Amino acid sequence: MTMARPIPNEPLLLVEGGERVLVAADLHIGIEHHLWLGGASVPSQTGKMLEGLAARVEEASPDRLLLLGDVKHNLPWTSFQEKSEVPRFLKCLSGAVKVEVVAGNHDVGLSDLAPQEVEIHPATGTVIDGAGYFHGHTWPDPKVFEAEVLVASHLHPAVRLADRIGSGPPERAWLRAPLSSEGLSEEYGREITGPDVTIVPAYNPLCGGYPLDSPSREERGALPRIVRLDEGRVYLLDGTDLGRLQRVRAVQSRMTGRGR
Repeated sequence: MTMARPIPNEPLLLVEGGERVLVAADLHIGIEHHLWLGGASVPSQTGKMLEGLAARVEEASPDRLLLLGDVKHNLPWTSFQEKSEVPRFLKCLSGAVKVEVVAGNHDVGLSDLAPQEVEIHPATGTVIDGAGYFHGHTWPDPKVFEAEVLVASHLHPAVRLADRIGSGPPERAWLRAPLSSEGLSEEYGREITGPDVTIVPAYNPLCGGYPLDSPSREERGALPRIVRLDEGRVYLLDGTDLGRLQRVRAVQSRMTGRGR
């Protein structure tokens, strides 16, 4: 039996079956260059991310480290920062564990940067040891839904908790949501069933978050049509269960209304 559990206080998922797979998503190496072009000078987070992942690999002793999309940030081009940092980042991790990547929408050109020992799976996803993985910007291979466990990313789920005098900074969060039978039937032309999808928060702290607590009209790829977001359950990194997303949105709406 394959099971998935978050690492407490970390945006990391450990999937255990016949193998142990440590999952990190949305590293967006090179986002600092993008911010610099917009006038913001931010130190590179790549070294900190490498140090953090290396420590978790040593603690958890996984058989594989799976990077679930958007290892790099800039597209359709590749920045000098990415050309320097991505190969070194992947090479260092490959010295400690088998590293695999499921391609995300920002990973254009990643195959030219990755060391040969890093396996890159297509954006349509992959199944490893009973778990199906896909980034979420595009529709996965329907065979992925036959897995015991489903894991996606792409949304950078986060919540901005509000009180009567306002709201605090966004906090990264987990979302576990059921599949949308209507959306899947419309796309694949047949009924598709499967387990709930665990949506992994972004590993890079500089990444913006999808505002789970307030409905957004921003287009976020296929994932919002693959799952029923409103029926998903939201958890903070420390394990706090905030309940169903629709309830979180209702509570936040009332609280911010009182604060006006």
